[in-house]
Amino acid sequence: MRIHIYIGISLFLAVGMACKNETPVQTGQNINGAFNVEGSDPEAIWVAEDAIAASGGAEAWADTRYIKWNFFGRRWLLWDKKDGKVRIENTGNDTKLILDLNTRQGKVFKDGREWEDPDTLKKYLDNAYRIWINDSYWLAMPFKMKDPGVHLRYVREDTTVKGIASDVISLTFDSVGVTPQNKYEVWVGKNSSLVAQWAYYPNVLDSTPSIINPWDGYVKYGNIFLSSDRGENRQITGIKVYESLPASLFESFEAVDFERL
Repeated sequence: MRIHIYIGISLFLAVGMACKNETPVQTGQNINGAFNVEGSDPEAIWVAEDAIAASGGAEAWADTRYIKWNFFGRRWLLWDKKDGKVRIENTGNDTKLILDLNTRQGKVFKDGREWEDPDTLKKYLDNAYRIWINDSYWLAMPFKMKDPGVHLRYVREDTTVKGIASDVISLTFDSVGVTPQNKYEVWVGKNSSLVAQWAYYPNVLDSTPSIINPWDGYVKYGNIFLSSDRGENRQITGIKVYESLPASLFESFEAVDFERL
């Protein structure tokens, strides 16, 4: 087991996951919340802080303004972390969603036109929120380990499927988000301190995970390191961070070439 010096770190957002072949949503957004140290054990906190630091650190994550990525080839996301806005565009149809994460208000474009019907807006904007939670967690989970509502426990020393010696911590959740009954186990490499693998349990009482994914393909984007490889047919592509972007990207459905943005 590694030796640590405890350094308190607080983060800004909490996220989770959803959908078939994805993992369900658990934690919701809490921009200004603080991690509850008393609800976690010190060893697990130390491991989580090592993982956050190895990925660039909490300050670098907080200072990262815009992130773009493609989730498994299904959709593009453009996230304004500072103002709490996200733009989502499906790759299989013309659906485009613009959502204010703070107010849950936004715009919906589908079937060749923008929709204003309240029921349609609610349906698609609620789904946009779930998509953002899911996809951002698959992208940036190391930075989410100390979010509000998370409880960390040191579980064991273990090796990943690929043989990486790791410390394993579990993440469980308070009554936050959509599915707080979920549990995750995260393997943090002893040598790299990077997240090397995770396992998802639909229920905290489950003894066997429903999914295990590697975390490979780390690259530095701006001042943070992100992993793009979650195993076969689960690739996160087109990752890029920006210091500035036109505000219109989060206000109107003007055409965006995400490949070249």
